[in-house]
Amino acid sequence: MRHAGGEAVPLWHADPDLKGVDAVFLPGGFSYGDYLRCGAISRFAPLMEELIPAARAGLPVLGTCNGFQILCEAHLLPGALMRNAGLHYVCRDQGIRVENTATPWTSDFAEGQEIVLPVKHGEGRYVADEATLNALEAGGQVVFRYVGGNPNGSLNDIAGIRNEAGNIVGLMPHPEHAVEDLTGAPSTDGRGFFSSILKKLVTL
Repeated sequence: MRHAGGEAVPLWHADPDLKGVDAVFLPGGFSYGDYLRCGAISRFAPLMEELIPAARAGLPVLGTCNGFQILCEAHLLPGALMRNAGLHYVCRDQGIRVENTATPWTSDFAEGQEIVLPVKHGEGRYVADEATLNALEAGGQVVFRYVGGNPNGSLNDIAGIRNEAGNIVGLMPHPEHAVEDLTGAPSTDGRGFFSSILKKLVTL
């Protein structure tokens, strides 16, 4: 967020409130050791008691990797993330195509633009029943698709989705690991997520 010119406010899982932030980013990692299902325990963290109603009321929220899993476990996004189709952990730079720019997190991209972000996960295969998939496709809720190979077997090559309102976005790739000139190589495409949300907040 600082790279995009904003102020980062740390939130801890046991915090009793959201500290008045204008948006929330749930990053990747391994919450609670990923016991049970990935994100299943984090969904009940004290902070989530504040985040869930705030997100449903319109607070912009971005979840990447484990953050995406938590958003699905909290029923803020539909579907689920399962073990990769190949049953192996995948760590590589991955091409994805931007399918929807009508979210607070993607407005700085162009529809159809292909960007490169790292993927680092063992349970990133997006699944949903046929009715949910059809609704996502028909409603323009698929925000990102994998290109140049599907790293985990996600249905419809889905790399990221949004909720119906568009304020909540989840994806498996890591934009937060593609923002710095020193460590972002070969891509700093992740900056677009954070410049997008800052522009959105300025206009509110």
